[in-house]
Amino acid sequence: MNETSLSLLHRLRCSPESDSWDRLVALYAPLIRAWLRKYDVQESDADDLVQEVLLAVSKDLSKFEHGGQPGAFRGWLKGILVNRLRNFWRARDRRREARGHSDIDERLAELEIPTSELSQLWNEEHDRYVLRQLLELVKPHFAPNTWTAFDRVALKGERPRDVAAEMKISLNAVVTAKSRVLGRLRQESQGLVDSYSGFSARR
Repeated sequence: MNETSLSLLHRLRCSPESDSWDRLVALYAPLIRAWLRKYDVQESDADDLVQEVLLAVSKDLSKFEHGGQPGAFRGWLKGILVNRLRNFWRARDRRREARGHSDIDERLAELEIPTSELSQLWNEEHDRYVLRQLLELVKPHFAPNTWTAFDRVALKGERPRDVAAEMKISLNAVVTAKSRVLGRLRQESQGLVDSYSGFSARR
C-alpha cells in the first residue's frame, strides 16, 4: 500500500489492537448502520450486524491490497457489507415472506455494480462522512487560530486575503494553516478517501 506512517490503515495493519481500531470503529460504525437501515434492517438486529461487518474488516484487513486504485477501500468495505446483508436476509427468508414482496435482493445486486446509482451514492456518502468525521478527530491537534483560518478558507470558501485581514494575521499564515490541516487530513485518510474536491480552492 502506498501510504505514510501516519495513515490510519497503515497503523491498523501494523498494530490491529491499537487505538487506531477504536478510531476506525468510530469512523465507520454509524455509516454502516445508516446503510443497514436502507436495506430494512431493524434496530434490534443492527448492532449485531454492524459488529459482523467490522469483525470481517478486522479479520481480512491484512489481505486487503489498495493497489493505488481510487476508491479501493470503500469498494472493498462495500463488498463486505453486501455479503453480510445478503447472508442476513437469506437466513431470514421466512420473515421476509411474512413481510410480503421485497426488492432487497435486487437492490443488493445493484449496489454490487460499481457504475450503478446506488454505488455512486455509497461512494459519495462514504467520502463525505469519513472526511467529516476525520476533521473532528484531527481538530484538537491544532491551535484555535489555525483551525479557524482553515475552516473559513477550506470549508466555508472565504477568500484567504479577507480571512487574513479580519483575523489580523498574514496571508501566508492563512495559507499555511490550510496546508497544515489538509496535510494532516490526507495522512490520516490515506487509502480511505481518494478525493478532497469538497474543499475550497479559492484564493
